[in-house]
Amino acid sequence: MTRRRLHPQIGTSEEVSGMPLRRSPRLHPQIHATGNGVGMTRRGRRRRGKSPADPESLPLHEDMLREILLRLPPQPSSLLRASAVCKNWRGLITDPRFLRRFRAHQGKPPLLGVFESHIWGIKFRSTLGPPDRIPPERFDLQHQIDRRSGIRLGLLGCRHGRVLLLDDKRNKVIVCDPITGEHHRLDVPPAFRGFYIYGAVLCAAADDGHVHGSCHSSPFNVVLMSLSRGGDKDEYDDEHDYGDTSPMACVYSSETAVWGNLISTMDRCELDEVNPGILIGNALYWSSKSVIPNRNVLHLDYLADDVVEFDLDRQSLAVIKGPPSLNGSLRHQIIRAEDNALGLAIFSHGRFEVWQRWVSCHGGTTWLLHNTFEVHTLLGLPPQIEGSMRKMEILGYDEDNRAIIVFVDGNVYMVQPMSTQFRKLYESRYPIKCHPFASFYTPDPCCKVAPHKNKFNFSSLIG
Repeated sequence: MTRRRLHPQIGTSEEVSGMPLRRSPRLHPQIHATGNGVGMTRRGRRRRGKSPADPESLPLHEDMLREILLRLPPQPSSLLRASAVCKNWRGLITDPRFLRRFRAHQGKPPLLGVFESHIWGIKFRSTLGPPDRIPPERFDLQHQIDRRSGIRLGLLGCRHGRVLLLDDKRNKVIVCDPITGEHHRLDVPPAFRGFYIYGAVLCAAADDGHVHGSCHSSPFNVVLMSLSRGGDKDEYDDEHDYGDTSPMACVYSSETAVWGNLISTMDRCELDEVNPGILIGNALYWSSKSVIPNRNVLHLDYLADDVVEFDLDRQSLAVIKGPPSLNGSLRHQIIRAEDNALGLAIFSHGRFEVWQRWVSCHGGTTWLLHNTFEVHTLLGLPPQIEGSMRKMEILGYDEDNRAIIVFVDGNVYMVQPMSTQFRKLYESRYPIKCHPFASFYTPDPCCKVAPHKNKFNFSSLIG
């Protein structure tokens, strides 16, 4: 008996050349699974449309959807686009519980940009690319605080989504939240008036699982530090305004709305102008700002290896000695080393030396050289021509990413000295000191600000 070979029908459409395609039920049976797994044949035309049991027609379970949304990158456009998918997604994203989980899953806020202090005022420069780039006018601090005063504000530092400013003529410091526009004016304690003031702002939230960077409604502390000489600053002229000094500090708490007692130490230090304070663990550190961009005069006689430490837990000040190579260095930066240890990155002769302070179990301390690297080799730049000098300045430090912000030949880079990772941020004609600003783009709906600022409006945050 000869077996008849069947020829397959090619095509996936029910109609070919305008004519209906007929299929034999004997040759093309439709097999449907039953509850016991036995196949049954059903003759008849297939239903158009999807079956009610089609997985694509079933709504995604909310718990699974939350887990997916939690893994979106923290850039501003991510949640904005997700919230525009449908009403259900927007409801999930605007839920305060989801926002807390989102911040906890990210672990740290993204770097939005840097604040620069110019002659004409404070300018924000975004480090994000489109569509996440933030226009400078969105974070215009002068406009947010007092658009008519015309007083130039000093920039003391940024941390935990807040910016600390100094109104020297009015003897006030201002804590500003660029995301919400909220700000607080604080009177400078009388002991600090007439001296150079250095300061830091910190979130004071002690909740379990709190992630800094979206601290709009959280309490905060302000730490002021100055170098006292036991007399009024006006008694010293510019030629003798440096040298043997003693640090003093004071802490303001937004929970009590008062300044604490004046904290001082008998330890003496020799510092020129001071870098912005760096938070490592639960202590703030300041070192000498031995080189200032665009300044040709260096006070080389006053360079030293002193570092001022303020312990936030003990509320105490101390002066510690840095590594030997810090004495006389023209460019250096306090960094956060491994295990939250104090570190220093010292730039000399085209290379970085990275030092880490090691504390023994008996309380003894020593400095260990962690590594060294050539800047031009790391950044992939051609070596310097013999006799020339590469234009290189340290502009700031990003605590969250443990990265030094450096200016090299018209480009600004983030360099991680512990891991020697780097990335280019932007181009700049001149080296300008900057303060990195990191924050989430999701203001807490429970924050106590004006009602029109309390709305979950992503579009207003990215311009």
